[in-house]
Amino acid sequence: MRKGIKTVQFILLTAALLATESPKPPNIILLFADDAGYSDFGFQGSPNFQTPNLDKLASESVRFTQAYTTSAVCGPSRAGLMTGRYQQKFGYEENNVPSYMSPVGLTGPDMGLPLDQKTIADYLKKAGYKNIFLGKWHLGGADRYHPLKRGFDEFYGFRGGARNYWPYQEPPKDPLRKWERNFKQFVEPEGYLTDVIANEAVKSIERNKENPFFLFVSFNAPHTPMHFLEDDLPDNDIRLTDKRRQLYAMMKSMDRACGKILDKLEKLGLTENTLIIFTNDNGGAWINDSNNRPLSGVKFTHLEGGIRVPFLLKYGNQFKASTTFDYPISTFDLLPTFTEIAELSEEGMEHIDGVSLIPFLNGKNNFRPHKTLYWKNDAQAAIRDGDWKLIRMPDRPALLFNIAKDPYEKKDLAKKYPKKVEKLYKKLFTWETTLKRSLWVTRREIIQMGIEAFDKYR
Repeated sequence: MRKGIKTVQFILLTAALLATESPKPPNIILLFADDAGYSDFGFQGSPNFQTPNLDKLASESVRFTQAYTTSAVCGPSRAGLMTGRYQQKFGYEENNVPSYMSPVGLTGPDMGLPLDQKTIADYLKKAGYKNIFLGKWHLGGADRYHPLKRGFDEFYGFRGGARNYWPYQEPPKDPLRKWERNFKQFVEPEGYLTDVIANEAVKSIERNKENPFFLFVSFNAPHTPMHFLEDDLPDNDIRLTDKRRQLYAMMKSMDRACGKILDKLEKLGLTENTLIIFTNDNGGAWINDSNNRPLSGVKFTHLEGGIRVPFLLKYGNQFKASTTFDYPISTFDLLPTFTEIAELSEEGMEHIDGVSLIPFLNGKNNFRPHKTLYWKNDAQAAIRDGDWKLIRMPDRPALLFNIAKDPYEKKDLAKKYPKKVEKLYKKLFTWETTLKRSLWVTRREIIQMGIEAFDKYR
């Protein structure tokens, strides 16, 4: 009898030790810029903009040289990232702003990520993650779309697409610009907003250091308005236009914010067990004077400068530092990447368009994550199939480029390869037949804005 008791005690002690020693699931941090220029980072080759903290992260990361967003504008891009899907499949094709019209009678705040769509946070919650969202939401202003109702446990930010970087002295005309802690605790932040977000991120990491957490740091920098700290302006010997000097200061503050977050991870000993991503929501915008060169195009266009973004990935020492991944990926690959490292089952994720990047980085897969990628906004659309890319415009013949040979889209090959144009047109149309009608209709001026940007920045 005593021998049996000792055996049971041994089994229980062994189980307790194994439970104690089992590794905690990796933390996940997504550092997300807003309208940043493709080339306005030191690690992207900028000769003037100083981003030492992100440059250091790049030296420790895999840098993806052909990373794309799912849209050339803010809201749809976030919807694709958050769901792992082409957002057009559930009707989230346009930016959700109050001045747009809806065929089903929706107003600005009511235009949000459909409630039948699962978010990254919904999935990670199943694996026991604490989910924190900081900063710009832009996925619906009505209460039913609130981050705390979309899988997140903490929220400190604003529901809309843009706001002041300084506290409002009077309530803003657009209530979606109000600063909010969790649900309906509206108190304006104290200080410059980019620093406020960084400080809250540091506190969130401290609060949740014992649990696996997903921290989505959604900066509104360097989106307009052009608000900046005087101390962040460049020295006079750095020759820039006035607006580029302001942008420099906004980028410097965001880089400093990222540095604070990365330093906190290091101080707490969490770096090795944390997946860190840095990327951007779409191509750099002309309105803040971002620089996407040598890429053609800007935000709102389907040229490379409108949809290709900086992208860094670091996961402890899992992958070789200071290397590049040179095949096309998309920000909708983040959801399946996150769920894989969280060891979640793929059951119920068959509709996801993204793929996990992990097997492409650890050598299990040695082929392209995506043979074909698509983009669409109203009548404007694009397809990249292998190295061929077709751009369909509403007011002129389609353009054809070979991105491998001409990444800057200088030479239109449509007349030279009409059969390739026809093939890609058909493939694009076939994909469009799988999409849902847009839940709201963009203003015609927005389409015109995209056309004018295309003409000016190609």
